[in-house]
Amino acid sequence: MRLSVGCAMWTHKSWQGRFLAHPLPASERLRCYASWCDAVEGNTTFYATPTIQTVASWAQQTDPDFRFVVKIPKLITHEHRLTDVDEPLRAFLDAVEPLGPRAHALWIQLPGSFTPDDVAVLARFLRRLPGSHRYAVEVRDPAFFVDPRATRLLEGVLADADAEWIPFDTTAFFQDPPTSDAERDAWTKKPRMPLRTVPLTDRPIVRYLGRDDSARTVEGWRHWVDVTVGWLREGRSPTVFVHTPDNADAPMLARRFHEEVRARVPELDALPEPIPAEPLTLF
Repeated sequence: MRLSVGCAMWTHKSWQGRFLAHPLPASERLRCYASWCDAVEGNTTFYATPTIQTVASWAQQTDPDFRFVVKIPKLITHEHRLTDVDEPLRAFLDAVEPLGPRAHALWIQLPGSFTPDDVAVLARFLRRLPGSHRYAVEVRDPAFFVDPRATRLLEGVLADADAEWIPFDTTAFFQDPPTSDAERDAWTKKPRMPLRTVPLTDRPIVRYLGRDDSARTVEGWRHWVDVTVGWLREGRSPTVFVHTPDNADAPMLARRFHEEVRARVPELDALPEPIPAEPLTLF
């Protein structure tokens, strides 16, 4: 039984001196983040495939049980839409090899223009992927959530590949108008996704977007605490990523989510103690 929690990134300007020591070389930032959270979204790989040396440095900074959910490049998912992608896919799979067991899932985030009519393309793509990795898919066309036939179609394809469906829960964020610059920016960019809480595998993954007001973020995740507790009692091992528009307090919030679940599932292991953001002194 395990619950992992994390954020959308492992370094953020507002975290310096609060959650991460400052100044801190880039080669040490992930190590410090990994003392706060035991999972992270690999969003940078969406924009370009990293070098093997870069990925090896990620592995060196984390324990083998740290969880990376690594996004497949947009060249594959958005530009080529999963077709004629043998070369970039091979380059990506080679690049992430140093992560070893840390590669919890390879994340196939599909554009909003990917509709139920395109599911056959996804099925062909999943069949060609190596069985050495687990895969998770995020879709953004509302039809997949509200049309039962589309839901069943996608669930069947994912089940055949033992792949997970990643929900991006933005329901709490869009309940009320934005109140900060970061929220106003997110209001125009984030998708308005219906709520989904059905897991397909023993390792469900959730992305949750709260508000810049931490109290409202906590209020909005109450149902996820209930769902996560239920998953753990079923023997599942979920990963929950906590986002806010400014992400200023995301590491602290992710740990709080873990603590709230652990209060109801006491046998859950505690997260590690964070590395101090400031050096310890004798006085």
